[in-house]
Amino acid sequence: MATAQHPAAPPVRPSVQRGVPPLRAGQGNSFLWHKLHSLLGVIPIGAFLIEHIVSNFEALKGPAAYAAQVKFLNGLPLVRVLEWTFIFLPILYHAIYGVYIWLRGQSNVVYYPWAGNWMYVSQRYTGLIAFAYILQHVLRQRFMGVSLPEHPGAAFAKVQHELANPWMLAVYIIAMIAICWHFAYGIWLFAAKWGITPGVKSRKRFGYVCVLLGIVLAVMGLASIWAFVGPDYKNAPDDVAPTISLSDAPAQPALTPTTLSS
Repeated sequence: MATAQHPAAPPVRPSVQRGVPPLRAGQGNSFLWHKLHSLLGVIPIGAFLIEHIVSNFEALKGPAAYAAQVKFLNGLPLVRVLEWTFIFLPILYHAIYGVYIWLRGQSNVVYYPWAGNWMYVSQRYTGLIAFAYILQHVLRQRFMGVSLPEHPGAAFAKVQHELANPWMLAVYIIAMIAICWHFAYGIWLFAAKWGITPGVKSRKRFGYVCVLLGIVLAVMGLASIWAFVGPDYKNAPDDVAPTISLSDAPAQPALTPTTLSS
């Protein structure tokens, strides 16, 4: 008995193909841009985040200690070159290319609410929150009002005045949590993409480490915010003298029997 023969489907011409070509390991410029985006999120941006949170933690010791930390950081050699090379430009690239990835990517949290999709969406939104916060924070604290590099003693009061606004306080709290989450999950993605955690078990175990790191950084950041709004240093003076370290203190005369008896 003869069977019906269906004509073969005509080949799809390359000019009418739909979709984005898949990203293949080691091929094309997109692979390199993705790798650079991932690397910059950890080094130097991640390293700067940790340093920034640790430095702000000095606020718990009071306005003078915080001023001393600001003075130390602004006194580093070639500090402006380091600032633009390892902070501003990497953050700008990481943010712009992150938005580019977001616009090209797809998430299916409505139809496929899997953990991976939710993590994908949360990473994009926390990144957007982080970039918006960093942009306004740098403008307000670095380029508006009193210049902190020249007047480090005014650093504590400047932040305290800003956080006196309840809306800005809410922005700082939300941004701190979002940034720490974005960084912690970004480290997990970095380890997976770069082959540091190739197996499912290793990724799961490293995930616990990243969660712990994110929680520790968030707690430290929130504690620093509390130092500016809490009762311990309420109404700090507009300018204070940075704490003098032992190396900066004037030499004391040696004790002699004469001085002891006087």
